[in-house]
Amino acid sequence: MPTQLEYARKNIKSAQIKTVAADEKIPLGKITAECAAGRIVIPANIHHKKLHPIGIGKILRTKINANIGNSSVQSCPKEELQKLKTAVKYGADTVMDLSTGANIRKIRREIIGHSTIPVGTVPIYECASIVQDTNKLDFELFLDVISKQAEEGVDYMTVHAGLLKKHVPLAMKRKMKIVSRGGAILAKWMACHNRENFLFENFGRILDVCRKNDVTISLGDGLRPGCLADASDKAQFAELDTLAELVGECRRAGVQAMVEGPGHIPLDQIEMNMRKEDEVCDGAPFYILGPVVTDCAPGYDHITSAIGAALGAFYGASMLCYVTPKEHLGLPDVEDVRNGVIAYKIAAHAADVALKKPDARMRDDMISDARAEFDWERQFKLALDPERAREYRRSSLAKAAKRQKKKDFCGMCGPQFCSIKASSEIAAQKPAK
Repeated sequence: MPTQLEYARKNIKSAQIKTVAADEKIPLGKITAECAAGRIVIPANIHHKKLHPIGIGKILRTKINANIGNSSVQSCPKEELQKLKTAVKYGADTVMDLSTGANIRKIRREIIGHSTIPVGTVPIYECASIVQDTNKLDFELFLDVISKQAEEGVDYMTVHAGLLKKHVPLAMKRKMKIVSRGGAILAKWMACHNRENFLFENFGRILDVCRKNDVTISLGDGLRPGCLADASDKAQFAELDTLAELVGECRRAGVQAMVEGPGHIPLDQIEMNMRKEDEVCDGAPFYILGPVVTDCAPGYDHITSAIGAALGAFYGASMLCYVTPKEHLGLPDVEDVRNGVIAYKIAAHAADVALKKPDARMRDDMISDARAEFDWERQFKLALDPERAREYRRSSLAKAAKRQKKKDFCGMCGPQFCSIKASSEIAAQKPAK
């Protein structure tokens, strides 16, 4: 069966391509052409039965991913399904199962079975959990793991094939060295065995599995900067050059590919990073983590990263990987997932409005009309997080209940000095003769 890339190259409008065109309100021919060029990917494993396909590409609505999954010390299948439900409810476009603890396969199967949005994984994590000692990893184990994941319905996989043995000394000069879990696992393996990255050496065999099941490859940035001091350095860009070569290999094999990106980046370097990836990787969709724009706010990194994410999307990133308040501190719980998704929905939406993507501002205009009319219920329905908006409004009214029965004002200005109310009264006045 052809992949979405191969369908598009033959100018065949698959059901998935048609769905993306309809959802994005972009002409079908344009979507097909961008898919054929590799500038849009549609992660849609042929075995993921409940999937509603989405497109990831610069001309489309900016997508967001929510990372879920357990660790060796925390969480269970039931909690991960609740995280999935929360992520979908608040608007995540994809989820990644990053489980490294017990019941990895069971958790993944449950997530895929319940998910209507694409599911991604980082297969090296499951490999590491099997061998425990990561120096015992080998390619045959990796091939077995990705084959099983593909058959289960995983839509896209992060593969750290661009981190080469010659790149490791560059990373060792950094303040924080290597912060990617997958990148560190492979760098340690290469140092132990004094051999090249087995994912790079066997990349063609990885492509065979992905093409057979139409799994999109997400080329992992094992050398993404983990602090501002390491941003935009030789290690990061050396790996990016290799990722560009791998994009070409993916496309020649008929496999869809996107590229993962930084990381921790100062605001003034974000535009350069987005444009560099687009140029070097021939327009392959850029999937970025944050970027985090300041290192000194643990507990608030859903905010520090959403600031960078908005700029990243504005300058060309196609998908944003959310960061939760627990980043750098612990495994996110359900409430962290909610906060991370909402922060990134705001970032993605802000960029889409600024880029004037189809109907991006419609929701903003509708909620503005509702505010002007004091239509609180319509405001809540249009909000990114209706429950939170209702909660805050209810709390405000409860405090004012003894003093004011009317509800045509907000708790900030109060009934006497409400600017919206005053404006309405001015507009209602008859002009003086």
